Parts: sequence; structure tokens; C-alpha cells
Amino acid sequence: MKAPPTDQPSIEFCRTLLAGRVPEEAITFCAYLLPERAAVWWAHECLSNLAELLGDRDLELLALVSDWVGEPGNPDHRTAVAQAVEVPPVTPVSWLALAAGWRDSGSVIDQAAGGFPTAHAVSAGILAGLARVSLADRLAVLSAFVEMGIQMAEMEAQQQSADVY
Repeated sequence: MKAPPTDQPSIEFCRTLLAGRVPEEAITFCAYLLPERAAVWWAHECLSNLAELLGDRDLELLALVSDWVGEPGNPDHRTAVAQAVEVPPVTPVSWLALAAGWRDSGSVIDQAAGGFPTAHAVSAGILAGLARVSLADRLAVLSAFVEMGIQMAEMEAQQQSADVY
């Protein structure tokens, strides 16, 4: 992202990015705004909406990521994600699988990640998926993805407020 920070609240800033010169920055901002597990789920939902543009391997990886989000501590899901990311990320969902693997603190994948956070991989996966959308439809799809991310961020904020009480 190259947009300078402002004093705007996060959601307002995200919508400003979406309406700005480089609306893709709103995707990246959402990826960093959401807690890691929520960001991975958001990316899963975004990429699931592009299923007709994905290959068989990506569809398999989507299922693995869905299982992992449902039970991130399950050793079987962790192993499946770790095996899925043994190859370099070259497709939208391979980035998402990498994000799930990076999110598992202390994993071997963390050591190979080179310091990139989960949000980096989430953003890369969603943007790679958007690159497959026709130019005529891209802004509408991007906007829908950002709005979904904003809704998730608002739900996360409400949940955190409820947890305080």
C-alpha cells in the first residue's frame, strides 16, 4: 500500500481507499485490519465466489482451508495445510493456504515465510483471484469483496466489545 495514513476511523479509511485511485489498496488494508483467522476466512469466502475461475487444485485447497478455519488446532488440518504449501504459491488459493500455514505460530512454514505476515498472503491471494475477473466486472467484484471484509471487521469489533463485558 502506498496510501498515507489518515486520522479517519479504519472502516471509513477503507471505504476511502475503495473510492480512490487504486481501489485494490482497500483489499490489502482489509487483510491487515482483520484478525488473522478472520482474514483467512474472508479470503476463503472471496475466492469461493470465483470458483468458476479456479482450477481443480485451487478448489481442493479451498476445502483444506475451510477445514482449517473450522478447526485450526486440529493436527490433521494443520498437516494438510503444511503439505499444501510445500510448493511456491502460484495460484490465488495457494496464497490462501500459505496464509493459513503462516498463521500457525511456531510452524515450519513460519520459519520459511521470511517475516511476511498472514495478511500479506491473504492480500496476494485475493488480488491474484481478482486478476482473473474480466476488466468489466473487476471493480464490482472488488467492491463486493471489500464490503464483505468491512462487514467482517465490524462483526469482529462487536464481538470484542461483547467479550469485554
